[in-house]
Amino acid sequence: MKTCMLALVCLFAVVTATAFAQDAAAPDKAKLIADLEKTLTGCKMVGKFTTEGKDKDPATDEYALNSAKKLDEGDLWLINAKMKDASIPVPVEIIWSGDTPVITLTNVTIPGLGAGFSCRIVIYDNLYAGTWGHGEVKGHMWGKIVPAEKK
Repeated sequence: MKTCMLALVCLFAVVTATAFAQDAAAPDKAKLIADLEKTLTGCKMVGKFTTEGKDKDPATDEYALNSAKKLDEGDLWLINAKMKDASIPVPVEIIWSGDTPVITLTNVTIPGLGAGFSCRIVIYDNLYAGTWGHGEVKGHMWGKIVPAEKK
């Protein structure tokens, strides 16, 4: 009985170690970056947002992104977003949690829009969700990423 139990424990340990080894395989960072650049270039982020403290239904939201490009060896990216009929460069950090990018912005000034912009936006499978803030006003946002219509 003890031998059978020991064999079962060893088998469990081998199966568990193999599963963890497969999960721990690092994703190809260069491919993840190239895929994200492709996804965010020429797209629209279409969804909803809420404003904390307001008692009403979520509002519709849409952002057009002209381009997204990783800038250096660190986490800095430049996203050119269409806002107020102009392409505005927005520097963001994109931090990776495994194969999942998280757009981070902390108290950034965006030309023509003002100061104090912050966000944490998780992107996965052409969906996004997260938090946003502009000064003291903040809330949640979520939606889908779709290719922009070709003209």
